[in-house]
Amino acid sequence: MAEAAPSHLALPSGLLELCALLGPSRDSLRGPEVSLKKGVGSPSPLDPEVLSVFVPPFVTKEDSQTAGVPSATLSKARRRSFRKKRDKPKTEPWKGLPPEDVSVPDGVDLLALPQLCFPGGMYVASEPKEDCVHFLVLTDVCGNRTYGAVVQYYRPLRDESCFYNGKAHWEPSWPTAGMAGCFVPFAVCVVSKLPYYNALKDCLSCLLTHLKLCKDFEVDNHIKDFAAKLSLIPSPPPGPLHLIFNMKPLQIVFPSRADPESPVIDLDLHLPLLCFRPEKVLQILTCLLTEQRIVFFSSSWALLPLVAECFLAYLHPLQWQHTFVPILSRQMLDFVMAPTSFLMGCHLDHFDEVSKEADGLILINMDNGSVTCSDDREVDVPDIPLLAAHTFIQRVQSLRLHHELDLAHLGASTDLNEGRARQRAWQRSLNRQVQHAALQLLVGVFRDVKNHLNYEHRVFNSEEFLKTRAPGDQRFYRQVLDTYMFHSFLKARLSRRMDAFAQMDLHTQSEDDRLNGMLVSPRRPTIEKMTSQKFSPLHIAHRRMVVSMPNLQDIAVPELPARNASLRKVDTTGCGTGSIALSVNPKPTYTFKIPEIHFPLVSQCVQAYYADCVVQLTKAMSLLAPDSSVLLARYFYLRGAVHLMHGQLLDALLDFQSLYKTDIQIFPADLVRRTVRSLSGPQRAQAERVPELRRLISEVVDKASEAAKPDDRVKNFELPKTHMQLDDFVRRVQESGIVKDTDIIHRLFEALTVGHEKQIDPETFKDFYNCWKEAEAEAQEVSLPLSVMEHLDKNECVYKLSSSVKTNRGVGKIAMTQKRLFLLTEGRPGYVEISTFRNIEEVRSTTVAFLLLRIPTLKIKMVSKKEVFEANLKTECDLWHLMVKEMWAGKKLADDHKDPQYIQQALTHVLLMDAVVGTLPSPGAIYAASKLSYFDRMKNEMPMAVPKTTSETLKHKINPSAGETLPHAVDVLLYTPGHLDPAEKVEDAHPKLWCALSEGKVTVFDASSWTVHQHCFKAGNSKVNCMVMAEQNQVWVGCEDAVIYIIHVHSTSCHKQLTDHRCGVTDLAVQSGTPSKVYSSSADGTILAWNASTLQVTDRFQLPGGRLSSISLHDGCLWCCKSSGPCRPWVLEPRSGKRRRNASSRPISFAVHLPTFQLGLLCARWLPAPLPCWRLLGPPPRPPGRRRPSTCCLSLLLASALAKPCLGREYSSCLGNHHCSFQEPSVAPSLCCPCAPCRARLHPDPVSVDLGRTPCWAVTGTSRGWGWRRGSYISEPPRASALPSLPWLCHMPGPWSRAQLSGLEACFT
Repeated sequence: MAEAAPSHLALPSGLLELCALLGPSRDSLRGPEVSLKKGVGSPSPLDPEVLSVFVPPFVTKEDSQTAGVPSATLSKARRRSFRKKRDKPKTEPWKGLPPEDVSVPDGVDLLALPQLCFPGGMYVASEPKEDCVHFLVLTDVCGNRTYGAVVQYYRPLRDESCFYNGKAHWEPSWPTAGMAGCFVPFAVCVVSKLPYYNALKDCLSCLLTHLKLCKDFEVDNHIKDFAAKLSLIPSPPPGPLHLIFNMKPLQIVFPSRADPESPVIDLDLHLPLLCFRPEKVLQILTCLLTEQRIVFFSSSWALLPLVAECFLAYLHPLQWQHTFVPILSRQMLDFVMAPTSFLMGCHLDHFDEVSKEADGLILINMDNGSVTCSDDREVDVPDIPLLAAHTFIQRVQSLRLHHELDLAHLGASTDLNEGRARQRAWQRSLNRQVQHAALQLLVGVFRDVKNHLNYEHRVFNSEEFLKTRAPGDQRFYRQVLDTYMFHSFLKARLSRRMDAFAQMDLHTQSEDDRLNGMLVSPRRPTIEKMTSQKFSPLHIAHRRMVVSMPNLQDIAVPELPARNASLRKVDTTGCGTGSIALSVNPKPTYTFKIPEIHFPLVSQCVQAYYADCVVQLTKAMSLLAPDSSVLLARYFYLRGAVHLMHGQLLDALLDFQSLYKTDIQIFPADLVRRTVRSLSGPQRAQAERVPELRRLISEVVDKASEAAKPDDRVKNFELPKTHMQLDDFVRRVQESGIVKDTDIIHRLFEALTVGHEKQIDPETFKDFYNCWKEAEAEAQEVSLPLSVMEHLDKNECVYKLSSSVKTNRGVGKIAMTQKRLFLLTEGRPGYVEISTFRNIEEVRSTTVAFLLLRIPTLKIKMVSKKEVFEANLKTECDLWHLMVKEMWAGKKLADDHKDPQYIQQALTHVLLMDAVVGTLPSPGAIYAASKLSYFDRMKNEMPMAVPKTTSETLKHKINPSAGETLPHAVDVLLYTPGHLDPAEKVEDAHPKLWCALSEGKVTVFDASSWTVHQHCFKAGNSKVNCMVMAEQNQVWVGCEDAVIYIIHVHSTSCHKQLTDHRCGVTDLAVQSGTPSKVYSSSADGTILAWNASTLQVTDRFQLPGGRLSSISLHDGCLWCCKSSGPCRPWVLEPRSGKRRRNASSRPISFAVHLPTFQLGLLCARWLPAPLPCWRLLGPPPRPPGRRRPSTCCLSLLLASALAKPCLGREYSSCLGNHHCSFQEPSVAPSLCCPCAPCRARLHPDPVSVDLGRTPCWAVTGTSRGWGWRRGSYISEPPRASALPSLPWLCHMPGPWSRAQLSGLEACFT
């Protein structure tokens, strides 16, 4: 028999926490009180009390000799009530056996439980009443909730005996006649940690079928057996696997939560939509978001907790953190006098009493769908933002809320469980649609919050966020921003938690949002948004920006006109919301049937039940398809939990270790830590002898205790109050959200401290911040006529407007966008083109004579026009001269380098110049602003001429570090093609480019448009060494921490880890097939072969000497490169595990390494051309008779019989273990490597070169990528500022589509 788990180990609890039988007290059933139950007069209520309590575990070691134990009874309550202090009822001492010591779970108050189980009072009936069910939510002092289901039923009061506490008590003094018409109410309450409302209701319904047929003295035994069954059912793991248990006559389904952070949904989420109109639903959600004091009323006790739970589910992932008591009995009505926020529920009979006694309550009547205030005035809560509200209403109106409409075409079901299964499937689909609509509402309300967050310093700029809201919405946001709920929401956003909100935000991003994620520039309304606002009735109220400083007085904002009473009739033409109809892709669900539990409930039967569970789970795992890792992880979770309950701790740890590498998202880390700490000495020693368990203990227990607690603070931006040095100034500017780039902030610091001590006083910072925000507000207020907007691109923004000036093309205001200058003429507004920045030939600041005056004038000469544009800008002339020259220089660099970031940085410089001039005194302001003229000065002082060949060949450049404070080196690149998986959504079917940055960060680009698909997510905390794609939907990431992280291509979530390596993973190679096989190598010479579907190690090889740097598959052989040891390559035959080498054939590529590198020879005898991969072996050999060069050249060698130059880079330090590889080119390469001997160079950035029809990406250790057009060599001489490594190259199959080649160019040229 398995050893029982240690008593101090808190085992994974089953579904049951406690089961109780409640009924009338003994005193209330005596003499005169019973005679009142004959229907004469008004009956007085009975006093309910807890009759029996059943708490797991129900079986102990002593049960192996006994068939059972007497039920636990209570002589007096041991727990303190959460109600106000009151006199405890007197109870008589128990007769017969003394009560057992019962450990009542935390959060269950046995004093309050009778009132909650009979909230309307307990009365004897003259005839049997219908059984009824209601639900409870119990909260402990720490805020943890437990959930209860209560069924009330009636039993006749017999004249020969009375059922009481599980025994037949003979009471001859009781009445012996006239009791045939008395029916006494009893209740059974089941308490669980999880909100299984429907499942527990079904379970209690099954129990009642047995209780009604049993005798009085058998009731306790039936309830105990029922409770024991529930206590043995494990909680289902998060995911698509639901549990089924046969509770005759029904099949009970226990659904799982969608993910570890989502709530269990086992109720009908459309109930509020049946009780309230959509407008009222929004009003109630507003009350919850603003944390009002809310009381629900209904004539049905069951509806109160169900509807309240539905509203809390609508708010997910936001969480209600205040008091939640959905049922208040008559004795608890004083709870509504609490001064803090709460959510409570009362019977409709108490509506008038509550509304008169308490002020400031929001009273919600479920029966008539009304929302009122307790002090007889209108509900004074703000409205949810109009556009999000209107979209939600339309989506709710599109739902099919009545199951009968879907059953009309179906025949009647003759099988009870079949009909129930059909109903559950319909309800599950409707629940998903309701959740989807509610989540889209929250995303629509709070999507822009992320634009005002500083992740590095964990700052939220609330004032700036409020100023971007419409005046009619500001009251709503001001109240919400002060709530505990929103504060927790901010913590999750600043921690970059990938919860339901973040996933919905990512999947519903527009193309502009993705584009803005790549281009970090000041926020301005685009022409497209201006157009939509002009013609959309939902945007009639223009978003006027009110300039208000943090820490200053509040400025009142004008209110919008009163809204329509019904939002149903609001026209949405031009609102840009797209299709309103909900299209929620159904997610597949699976079930696992729990084995039968045999009785009598003795230890042997329980052990047999656990053994049956393990056998059934093992059988289910063996029948899974190789690619069913999602289900496999859930089976590991369940089997591990069963092993723990069975007392088999080591077997449980082995299952959890398998779960750890299969799906880390549902890995129960706390439970595993407690299990490891509870191991006895021999058990711990045995676990340490198993390599997998030793690694698990190290990762989960030892490292977790060393890990520092993450910072979860949320700071609000405040203006500084003391003088700032450079470092403090950088932090303050980044917190303000003005600029993130550290280099730009350094230039700003120099500009603001010209001629002064190198520190900035608070007043200067305040003036600068004020000028910046005023300019931002002015730009937001720009309203261009339609005739002007027709001449501009949809993604252009007006960044700067001059005052009204006289020009040689008319009078008006000069406007600057990121692409051009144009004149906005006065009088009848019109558009006069001045020039695009690309077309400018010369910019001069001069003066022209006017009478006796010399007026400062700006002159702009264009390439395509002979006429020179002149503008009498007067005092603005010098500033505009600096700004136009900076934009001109930025545009030239952006065109030469195909990098739109140059123009975005130039825009930032220009706007900072404007703010500096407005901040500093006029005599030196222009000189100070010139410190920010970075690109213009760089163009004049240090020309960055790009050779013509390179300029013609280079296509575009991307920046994975956009939005970061500092650039990050790109360690690895991977291209994953799209349209592989038929199950892909359209937006997920695009090809992607994966960029691994420092510290395990990975940024994903949509390779069809070169926009950001997802910003940095983490694959561990160590350097990424390699990435490959396997099984069409997996990306394997090998890191220095010896872990292989597996990322799902479409969800970009990392749920799986492989931890079999003991040193850093250096390379990965994929062997195609069904299933595919993946080879991984580590620095200690270990090579593991993995089944990509089952994630199991199929082969293991060990090369002598270690220092294995890279591997590659070709012709059934695995080629291995080592960075030290003998000067010879290793060739491994994976099928036989043999090593072979042959250095006698003609070498087609080679490399001589410096002291840390070996000589590698790749022989043509083994490698037919073209080789399916390139291999980085090291620097080229030293020519005979020459000295070793002082700098080593990193060479990328083409393994082909054709003589080609190499791709290389000179640098002044040793390389390290960098490598590059990609798939087989479709034709022989037409462009090899421009190395120094070829008078060609590789830019110090990620590079895309074209190999015939198969372009590839290469990385040299910085943060940007280059793309080349086809068929050209690069002949730019090397620069001294070259960076030291070319760590990676990835293949991207061609031919490229026109959209891929011109995606960014169309946006930024």
